[in-house]
Amino acid sequence: MRSCLTACLIALLATVARGADFTQDVKPILVKHCVSCHGPEKQRASLRLDSVAAILEGGSSGPAVVPGQSARSLLVHAVLGSDGAKLMPPKGPRLADAEVAVLRRWIDAGAKRPANEVIAAARTQSSHWAFQPVRRPQPPASGLQWARTPIDCFIYDRLRRENLQPSPEADRVTLIRRLHLDLIGLPPSPQEVAAFVADRRPDAYERLVDRLLASPHYGERWGRHWLDQARYADSNGYSIDSARSIWKYRDWVIAALNADLPFDQFTIEQLAGDLLPNATQEQRIATGFHRNTQINEEGGIDPEQFRVEAVVDRVNTTGAVWMGLTLGCAQCHDHKYDPISQKEYYQIYAFFNNSDDPKLDLLTPEAMRLRADRQRQLETLLAQRKQLDGLSEQTLQAWEGSLSVQARKSLPAAVQTVLALAPNGRTPRQQELLWAAYQKADQVRHVTAGLAGPWALASQTAWLVRRQSLQRQIDTLNKQVPAALTTLVLNERKMPRPTFIHLGGDFLRKGARVSPGTLAVLPPLPGSEAVAAKGKPPTRLDLAHWLVDGKHPLTGRVLVNRLWQQFFGVGLVETENDFGTQGTKPSHPELLDWLADEVVRVNWSLKQMHRLIVTSAVYRQSSQQRADLQARDPRNLLWGRQNRLRLEAEVVRDVALAASGLLTTTIGGPSVFPPQPEGVYSLTQIPKNWVASVGPDRYRRGLYTFFWRSAPHPGLTVFDAPDGTTTCTRRNRSNTPLQALTLLNDTAYLECARALANRLLTGEESDEERIERAFRLTVSRSPSSRERQVLSNLLARQRQTLSGDLAQVKALVGDTMTNHATEQAVWVQLSRVLLNVDEFITRE
Repeated sequence: MRSCLTACLIALLATVARGADFTQDVKPILVKHCVSCHGPEKQRASLRLDSVAAILEGGSSGPAVVPGQSARSLLVHAVLGSDGAKLMPPKGPRLADAEVAVLRRWIDAGAKRPANEVIAAARTQSSHWAFQPVRRPQPPASGLQWARTPIDCFIYDRLRRENLQPSPEADRVTLIRRLHLDLIGLPPSPQEVAAFVADRRPDAYERLVDRLLASPHYGERWGRHWLDQARYADSNGYSIDSARSIWKYRDWVIAALNADLPFDQFTIEQLAGDLLPNATQEQRIATGFHRNTQINEEGGIDPEQFRVEAVVDRVNTTGAVWMGLTLGCAQCHDHKYDPISQKEYYQIYAFFNNSDDPKLDLLTPEAMRLRADRQRQLETLLAQRKQLDGLSEQTLQAWEGSLSVQARKSLPAAVQTVLALAPNGRTPRQQELLWAAYQKADQVRHVTAGLAGPWALASQTAWLVRRQSLQRQIDTLNKQVPAALTTLVLNERKMPRPTFIHLGGDFLRKGARVSPGTLAVLPPLPGSEAVAAKGKPPTRLDLAHWLVDGKHPLTGRVLVNRLWQQFFGVGLVETENDFGTQGTKPSHPELLDWLADEVVRVNWSLKQMHRLIVTSAVYRQSSQQRADLQARDPRNLLWGRQNRLRLEAEVVRDVALAASGLLTTTIGGPSVFPPQPEGVYSLTQIPKNWVASVGPDRYRRGLYTFFWRSAPHPGLTVFDAPDGTTTCTRRNRSNTPLQALTLLNDTAYLECARALANRLLTGEESDEERIERAFRLTVSRSPSSRERQVLSNLLARQRQTLSGDLAQVKALVGDTMTNHATEQAVWVQLSRVLLNVDEFITRE
C-alpha cells in the first residue's frame, strides 16, 4: 500500500509540474463524475461537459468556466457546493480534493482547448411515436362493403380483429339533427327534417353536408372550438378584470373558417400576421390570438413580471394548441419525461419576447382625421374648464384620498374601477372619468357655497353658467368624435429584447442568453440555413412556418385528432393536449397518420376534412348501446357505434332559442348581454354593471355573450364552459342537478318556454297536433304513443292546477299575457318540460 501511495503522489507531482491537460487529466475526471448527466446522451440544465467547446458555451446558467479564473467558475462552485451552488454530482462520491485541484489548475491556466478537438454529436433522437415522421399507410382492404371513405377501412379492420361488427346506420332524423348540431351548432327546422327524410336521391346526405358547410353558421360553430383554444374572453382578468375590446378577433376567426382559410395560413396569420409582407388590417387583427392573455391592472405590481407571465402563456399555449406538448413543464427545468430542455423552452420564448402589445385603431382614414380635428377642439375646451375649476393633479389626489369607503361605493361602477387602479396605470379616458366625478362633486360644493349670501350667490351663479356653457360645448364635440373602435394585436419590436434562461423559472434570476430556436427532437426550421446566412435571428413568422411545415410530425396529428374529438367526443389520442411520452397511445395509429397526411394533401382545408369525416360510415352509425360492445369495449374506443354527447354550454341555449323562434341569427359584432340572475358580481373586487340587452341582441347566440373572466355568465359555467384564463383543448361534460334547475327556472330559458308556448298556440290545432309540433320543434321527431299520453296528462293536470290561480299564471306568462292567459301558462309548463329533457340537450 505504501508503494501504491508513493506512486500516486509521484504522478500527482508530475501533473503539477507540467500543468493540467484537458484530454489526459481533466476529461477523465469529468467522464467519471459528470458526463452521465452532462454528455452527448443527456444534457441536464442544457449543459455538456465532455468537450472544452461545450464547457465554454455552458448551459442554462451560462458558461461553466471563466478561463483564468477558477474562483469565478460555476463548475468549481458546483463541485464544491460553494457560492450558493447545488453540490454536484447529486449522487455518488464527491470529487476528491486532488481532482478539484486539477480542475482549478486547468481553468487558471486558461482552460486551453486541445488541438483538433472532436466533439461527439448530441443525441436528441426519440423513439416515441409522436416524434416520428408522418407516413401515409395503405388503408386495409377489409370492410369495403361497409366503408364509405378510407377512414372506415381502418375502423372496420380493428373491429374485425376484436371479433366485433360496426353498428347500423342511424335513422335519417337522427342523422340530420346530428349533422346540424355538429356542423353549425343549431337544430334543423321541422321543414328541413321533412325534406331530408323525403329526399331519396343517392347523394341526399352529401348534399346536406355541403349545404351545412356553406352555411355562415359553420364559422360560428367551429369558431367556438377554436376560441376555447385561444382562451378568448371580453375582459382582462385578474382581480380588477376590466373590459377589453377584442371581439374583432373573434369575428376574424368566424370569417376565416367560413372562407375555409387553409389551416396553415390560418396559423401563420394568427402567430405572425403583423410580419407578413404588406400585412393587411385583417392579418394584423388575426394576431389577437396571443393577445387573449390576461392583463393585471392592480396598483403596486411589477409590470415586467406580468409581461413575462403573458409571454410564458403564449409559449405554453402554442405548445399545447399546435404540438400537443406540455412545453410549460420545461419553464423551470428540463422536461422530466419529454426531450425538451429548459434552454429550448426559452429559445421558443425568445420568438414571443420580441413583441409589443398595442391596440390597433380600426377607424377609416377619414374618420381618423375627423377624430383628430375634434380632439384638438376638445383639448382647448377641456383646458378652459380645467382652469375654471381650478383643477390640478394635487386637488384631484386630495379629493381621492378624502373619499371614505362608503363614498366610493356611491360612485358609478366605472369610477370605482378607475379608483382601484394605480394612478400611473390609468388611461387618459379613465383619468377623464375621474375628473368628471370630482367636478360633479365640486359643483355641489359651489351650489352649497352660494347659500352663504347674495354676493356669494351671484358669484357662484356666474361660475355655474360659464361652467355649464363649456360643458355643453364639450358634450356636443364628444358626440361628433367617431367611436374609437380598437382591437388588441401583436407587433414586432424594431429593437429586440434580449432573452435569458430564467433559472428555476424566476424571471429575476437570469441565466444564459439564448436566441430564438426550436426543439432539437423535431425537424429544423424550414430554410434555417438561409435565415442564418442573413445574420438575423429567426422571427415568429419563421416559427409559424415551422409549425405548419409538412415535415413537422406533430401539427397535422394534433389537428386531425381534435377534429375527430369534436365529432366523436374523444380523440384517437385520448390525451389530446399531451402527445408526449406520458400521454396515451393512439387507438388507431395508422388512421391517425393517414388523416394527418390527408390534411396536408388537401392543402389544410378544414372543410374537406370535416366532409371526409361526416360522410364516413363510422360517423353515420347509430349511438345505441350494444351488449357485445359494452362487454368488449365499454368506453367505445374502437368506434363500434357513435357516441351520445351533451351539447356545449353555448349550444344548449342556442337550441332553446331556435326551438322557441327567438334566435337572432346575425353574424358577428360586439358582445351582448343576455339576462342572468341577480347578484352574480357580489363577490367580485370591482362591481360589474350587467344591463340585460333588449331587442334582437337579447337573443344572440351564446358565442356572442360578453365573457367576464372573474365572473362568467352562470348559464355558461353551469354547462362546463372554460374560464378563458388558459387554453382549453377539450371541455369537460358534467351532469348535475343545477343544470336541470337552470333549464327550468333561469330567466333566459323561461323566456324561451314562453315563446315556444306562444308559437304552439298559433293556429287552430288540437292538443295532439300541438304536442306533435312541439316534439318536432325541440327534438326533431314525432312523439311515441306513450310520450303523447304523458304530455296529454300533464296538460290536463296543469289546466286544473292553474285554473283560477292568477298569480301563478302571471308568473309563468309574464308580459306576454293575453285573454287566454291560463292556456298560455299551461303550454309554458309543457314547453319547460320539453326544453329540459335529456334528448333536447344531447347530440345522438
